[in-house]
Amino acid sequence: MGETWVPQLATIDRMSRGRLAINIISSDMPGETLESAARYRRTREWMRALRTLLDGRPLDADGDTDGEFVNLAIEPPQVRTVDGSCPLFYFGGFSDDAKDVAAAEADVFLTWPDTVAAVAATVDEMRERAGSFGRSLRFGLRAHVIVRDSEADARHAADRLVSRLDDGVGARIRSRSLDAGSAGVQRQAALRDASGDDGFVEEALWTGIGRARSGAGAAIVGDPAQVLTKIHAYQRAGINAFVLSGYPHLTECDLFAHHVLPHLDHAPLT
Repeated sequence: MGETWVPQLATIDRMSRGRLAINIISSDMPGETLESAARYRRTREWMRALRTLLDGRPLDADGDTDGEFVNLAIEPPQVRTVDGSCPLFYFGGFSDDAKDVAAAEADVFLTWPDTVAAVAATVDEMRERAGSFGRSLRFGLRAHVIVRDSEADARHAADRLVSRLDDGVGARIRSRSLDAGSAGVQRQAALRDASGDDGFVEEALWTGIGRARSGAGAAIVGDPAQVLTKIHAYQRAGINAFVLSGYPHLTECDLFAHHVLPHLDHAPLT
């Protein structure tokens, strides 16, 4: 680890002038399956080890990094990040094991699209969990966006996106995903089941994306004012980082940049 991708991460951070953020995903290793509690214990140990090295400190096999899964003695890489410290760890998960790892080790708890009230409840819960470890968290939302000049055009674009999808094919796509049985994916399915015939579960929140994919299964859909209103509502709920996308990626990125981005406070883009 220390001789390969840790210096690579530091190099990428330098290339991006300090803009690197690291999304941690807890998954099984090839050829190995661990039950949830053990898998998240392993994730936590690796997060600690990675943070130690990217902070410029050595891993000591006889010290804090002597664990069930990680037992290494490695000097920190000579290549350092721009500010000499570990980039932000983004981490998401909705099981109790995942939430405890996030509370103890992450910098940003990343949640999937949900109603504003449900997102606010998640923020409150995770603040309390982080507090039990003497820590604080930032909060991010991973969602899709479909924005058009009018609400009617946005809804038409959403409908068109899944207009040729066979529900049986969509179910098979979701079932093949590695996270198909996770608590987060089950919540996205419940959100979809609670939606109306048009796929909207509340104002400007459309669940149709989840008919064709696992993971983040909803989109913010509407005209520019509706999308802005929704983003501001999530901000008031405690979200301060947004990971947004759409299909096709470049087209929706351009539309968001034209209609919405100029009206949001955001970090420099260059």
